[in-house]
Amino acid sequence: MTESANPKLPVPHIVLAVVIIVLVVVGYIFLSSDDTQEATPQIAEPVVEVQPIVEPEPEPEPEPDYATEDDINDVVPEPEPMPEPLDISDATVKTSIISTATYEAAASLIVNDDLLRRFVVLTDNTAKQSVAPRHQIVVPPEQNFRTYEQSGKSFIDAASYKRYTPYVDAFDSMDTSALLSLYDTYKPAMKDIYAEIGDPDDDFSDILKKAINHLLDTPEVPVPVEVYSNSVMYKYKDERLESLSAPQKQLLRTGPENMRRIKAKLRELKDALQ
Repeated sequence: MTESANPKLPVPHIVLAVVIIVLVVVGYIFLSSDDTQEATPQIAEPVVEVQPIVEPEPEPEPEPDYATEDDINDVVPEPEPMPEPLDISDATVKTSIISTATYEAAASLIVNDDLLRRFVVLTDNTAKQSVAPRHQIVVPPEQNFRTYEQSGKSFIDAASYKRYTPYVDAFDSMDTSALLSLYDTYKPAMKDIYAEIGDPDDDFSDILKKAINHLLDTPEVPVPVEVYSNSVMYKYKDERLESLSAPQKQLLRTGPENMRRIKAKLRELKDALQ
């Protein structure tokens, strides 16, 4: 503790002791000094030496216990709590996705298992203009694909398009900001998954944008759309449509109105990802 520049004043009992000593000494000198006049001999009274009363010095008051800078530096801060590990369980992921939608039946349309991996694989395949049938993130529609005959030709029935309307309603009802927040939350986990199936140096967000752009490039087609069967599956009669990639042809099968709504939502997501 730094000492003050001014000396400390003596405490009162020390002053009293000094005064007593001075008075005794002065009185003794005064009484023993020579006098020029004769004086009648007198019997001197015995001088009783008064001893000064010395009071014991008080114990020094303890100085305040101030923390020095060294003491502060020596204090070890408590470690910050470790962040909780990201919950990527299927139940949590699905609940998070459903929470972004206002469509009541959204939960029944989304698969229950391996959602993050399915999304990563599906996105990667779409960016590569291919499909991953075993990695769909929605359950298939219960209704079958339907066509109708007219003038010896086969056309896609409008009922086939309506099969996808509930999926589009669910997708369209998802809040874009909430979806992006959810994407940011799970992006580290999806990045790890993508590193297993793609180039670890690639940014998964770039892959996602590439997939979105590919779907947005799907051409608008007037109805009715002519198809034909090769005994295994239906194909587009128009070679230009048949030459489209598998993801684009799947989007085309949702119908003109559903495809318009899907593209509008994809543009929202793309703009928000910029």
